[in-house]
Amino acid sequence: MAAGIISMGLHLIGRDGLSLAALAGAGALWILLAADFGYRLIGDRGRFRAEADTPAALTAVAATTVLGARLSLLGRQPAAAALLVLAAALWPGLLLRVLRHWRRRMPGVVFLVCVATQGLAVLAAVLATATGREWLAWAALAAFVLGLLLYAEALVRFDFREVLTGAGDHWVAGGALSICALAGSKLVASPVWAGTAHTALRTATLVLLGLALAWYAALLGAEVLRPRPGYDIRRWATVFPLGMTATACLSAAGPTGVGWLRPLGEVLLWIAVAAWLLTFTALFVAGRRGTP
Repeated sequence: MAAGIISMGLHLIGRDGLSLAALAGAGALWILLAADFGYRLIGDRGRFRAEADTPAALTAVAATTVLGARLSLLGRQPAAAALLVLAAALWPGLLLRVLRHWRRRMPGVVFLVCVATQGLAVLAAVLATATGREWLAWAALAAFVLGLLLYAEALVRFDFREVLTGAGDHWVAGGALSICALAGSKLVASPVWAGTAHTALRTATLVLLGLALAWYAALLGAEVLRPRPGYDIRRWATVFPLGMTATACLSAAGPTGVGWLRPLGEVLLWIAVAAWLLTFTALFVAGRRGTP
């Protein structure tokens, strides 16, 4: 997910060489994770059922939609459409399992119910613009609205103490709003909406982006106040929101007409790239030391 959204952001600022390199990495990781997902589904059903009850299972949907959106921007519409079908097929079953096992005071992964749903909105909206299929734009709008409702429900269940004590996935609280804003920007860019509908979508996108940036500032401040050094796999759930916020700013700048979002997005994108490299280095060092 992190490599995929950074690839999209790099494409938006014209760094296509780096973007394709990140896309290649994202594609390779997606294949490995898909193989692992299939193995557990077929060969270890008990473990699969246990893990499918947790919000982290929806990473499969979110990662698939991010990869699909990037492939669509590359002009690979059939591949992007296939990934949309796959993600849409996985989404309802996993979502219902997760919702049945929700509880109070959950970590940041609870927001993946929103991220996965908005991922469908992003991919459907991108494909709608690329292929001219209006029904995809309406499907994207439906997923966008549902994703907002799921965010509100997840927020009620989020343990806000995680802001100061979380190991990395607490950043998804802000990243989920960023992907909402990204979905909104893709809807605003669609020729399907005009007049009042276009204005409402533009306003919603800017409000969501403003809230996402507020989360970004608050979470960054909490990291300074309560540093959490050392590698933890959940730190990849920090990199994704950093990249998503940057990409949302870059994507929204044109359709909303707010030009200063582009230079802001570029700065945030390079921060996300640095965070990805730092996290990857920490993973490598932890592996060399035998840290689990």
